[in-house]
Amino acid sequence: MAAISGKIVQNVSVAQCYLWNRQLSTQYQRDCFAPNIHNLLPVQGGKLAWTDLTTMQLQSLSRYQTGPFNRGTFYCNAASSTAAVPSLEKVDFLKLQNGSDIRGVAIAGVEGEPVTLTEPVTEAIAAAFAAWLLDKKKHGTPRRLRISIGHDSRISAQKLQDAVSRGIAGAGLEVIQYGLASTPAMFNSTITENADFLCPVDGSVMITASHLPYNRNGFKFFTNSGGLGKADIKEILERAANIYNNFTVGSLKDAERKLSSSVKRVDYMAIYTSDLVAAVRRAAGNIEKPLEGFHIVVDAGNGAGGFFAAKVLEPLGAITAGSQFLEPDGLFPNHIPNPEDKAAMKAITQAVLDNKADLGIIFDTDVDRSAAVDSSGCELNRNRLIALMSAIVLEEHPGTTIVTDSVTSDGLTAFIEKKLGGKHHRFKRGYKNVIDEAIRLNSIGEESHLAIETSGHGALKENHWLDDGAYLMVKLLNKLASARASGRGSGSKVLTDLVEDLEEPAVAVELRLKINQSHPDIKAGSFRDYGEAVLKHLDNMMDTDSKLEKAPVNYEGVRASGYGGWFLLRLSLHDPVLPLNIEAPSYEDAIKLGLAVLAALNEFPALDTSALDNFVHQS
Repeated sequence: MAAISGKIVQNVSVAQCYLWNRQLSTQYQRDCFAPNIHNLLPVQGGKLAWTDLTTMQLQSLSRYQTGPFNRGTFYCNAASSTAAVPSLEKVDFLKLQNGSDIRGVAIAGVEGEPVTLTEPVTEAIAAAFAAWLLDKKKHGTPRRLRISIGHDSRISAQKLQDAVSRGIAGAGLEVIQYGLASTPAMFNSTITENADFLCPVDGSVMITASHLPYNRNGFKFFTNSGGLGKADIKEILERAANIYNNFTVGSLKDAERKLSSSVKRVDYMAIYTSDLVAAVRRAAGNIEKPLEGFHIVVDAGNGAGGFFAAKVLEPLGAITAGSQFLEPDGLFPNHIPNPEDKAAMKAITQAVLDNKADLGIIFDTDVDRSAAVDSSGCELNRNRLIALMSAIVLEEHPGTTIVTDSVTSDGLTAFIEKKLGGKHHRFKRGYKNVIDEAIRLNSIGEESHLAIETSGHGALKENHWLDDGAYLMVKLLNKLASARASGRGSGSKVLTDLVEDLEEPAVAVELRLKINQSHPDIKAGSFRDYGEAVLKHLDNMMDTDSKLEKAPVNYEGVRASGYGGWFLLRLSLHDPVLPLNIEAPSYEDAIKLGLAVLAALNEFPALDTSALDNFVHQS
């Protein structure tokens, strides 16, 4: 087929249309699809033809024509635009919920992982969020509501952004596209007052799956009240299922038509980064370049955090030579963008040492988590990062409560309470759980200014309780800049001195004990009930062990101290897994703790304890 131009009027199934759009969108991103378009379109006698199929508009195909193909408009028209769409696959929307996020598979090709975040599914979810927002804001503003959309570096980002945009536009709302952005920036767009940048928006969507593999993607939603909670996500998915099941040819055409007049593009990251720069300058007494002479390297892991070097550190005067993996690449070819990942932390540590830098900073994919490395190569993540942030916050707010997740160490508790004079409130895993608990404490009169997880999610009251990895690093930079300005020292030793009294265990392990859902003991596949039974039995067993003492206050799983250390066995938030954390002053003591747990688990054959068996029997 030599060339295509003009209009094509035929009948075609919606499922096929979305398939072609996906194929063309992927090829468009790689700039190599033009010679192969004809392979996607069936030909009869030199003409494009489909028969006996449901129809929809193919206007979007024209956006991807290049090379030998003439730009034109493609239409697929049906006799009735209100006809239901019969070709869409059945979808269990509630299975896409991941706590307060939505997660799914967006790219085909991984065995056993079928695509669940298709374009129609995504469009329905976006339309559902728009409808949910309209209900919440129906008396709040006289103008048309606006929703901003941003994404991380994943290779499915553009395809999903287009589908989200169609869903929002089809619901009659204005679409503001930010392109590559960070999750914290998306929330900030709901509270920024700047008409030139169309802010504040009424709602925000971040397309991300954090540190998960390249084929995954998902959505986070925000209003000016913060991130949506689990109940909100469940309601949106229920709405989405109804919208999806009632898609018509006419509604899909209408969404595509409205899109062209509803989309605006804004460089919001320019505002977000300028605010971070201003925060450091204020902390240093309004010095223009308070980090001048500091050598700070950044590792963005090919996610969305590459902006931090050129847009934040360099305007403050820092040297950023040696920064790595700043370019967005959704295949993540160098390491997983995850401050908890050993390979990722090794990479930033090596970069600091190789470049003789003062500090290293590392982000996860969407920049809501972070960690640091000092000039000696000491990692400032997990308990150390919490201790460091606690020291900084307790200087500013003496006696305040620090809320953390459940796997933080006993040494951290002693550091916060005995060294810093604060209060440690150990709560549940899950960054939203930790943040919501800090908000709750404040509401009942217990002052809290920091909610932080060992994963690197950290939120401050002064920053609207937003878990922002870049803002956490700005707090460290503030400390460096203010210390230099006041003549109290320079370099990352200012930071490491703050945590020198943190007691750390010689042994710290996490073992994942999987529940076999196909085992006969699991009735109706209820792994959660089985896991709760395991925890109850262990809890009862602890009452009879004189060498172990249960934690007097505990919100998750079973936690006990003994042999100079502690363990915590809990049920995973989402998976059929019981993670076991053990910390102890020696391997011998850690094994004693492991044996105490193992003795209680032998009565549960559906629980795979091989990881614990191997640990306690190591030579």
